[in-house]
Amino acid sequence: MIRVAIIDDHRMVLDGLKHILSREPDIEVVGEAYNADEGIRCMLNKDIDIAILDISLPDKSGLDILDIVKTKKPQLRLLMLSTFPEEQYAVRALKSGASGYLTKNSAPQELVDAIRRINSGERYITASLAKKLADILISDDKMPHERLSNREFEIMRMIAAGKTTGEIAGILFISTSTVGTYRSRIMEKMALKTNADLARYVVENRLNG
Repeated sequence: MIRVAIIDDHRMVLDGLKHILSREPDIEVVGEAYNADEGIRCMLNKDIDIAILDISLPDKSGLDILDIVKTKKPQLRLLMLSTFPEEQYAVRALKSGASGYLTKNSAPQELVDAIRRINSGERYITASLAKKLADILISDDKMPHERLSNREFEIMRMIAAGKTTGEIAGILFISTSTVGTYRSRIMEKMALKTNADLARYVVENRLNG
């Protein structure tokens, strides 16, 4: 039996996933959570094989959660689920240790197939993502945003969305000076000067979700 936990802040989505998986004789949902803190506790404390993790939770980025959980429980396999297109987060999530990535508009059978393949030790990627990975491997060039850490990438998107330094600090539970340090690093790595430049880059490269 494949033991699964689901972490998603939308109850309808979580219930829908549970319904899909309840029809499979070899899969059992043994844990669920609606926010980051509950999700981390669930993944670390419950005896599960795979966690399905929403990449965009209101209180913490799924990428941050991924880093935390993989550090403390490296054997746990995580399937990232997102409303964002693959090109925005999938490669970043896989590099951070995720076992697979699916968008929320994927067919139910694709979710079931992904869980079974991940449980067997494989990574699950779609054909379109496989092409993206191949393109990365044969190219030495990196897009500027691909040089950012997961936290820098998250803050970049918040700045581009118009959030103030204080708002970002409150969301991430860090000081405003730390946010300023991250902003400086982001601007340096991406060779940009202003928040407007950053916002334009995010929009042009479809990183704003």
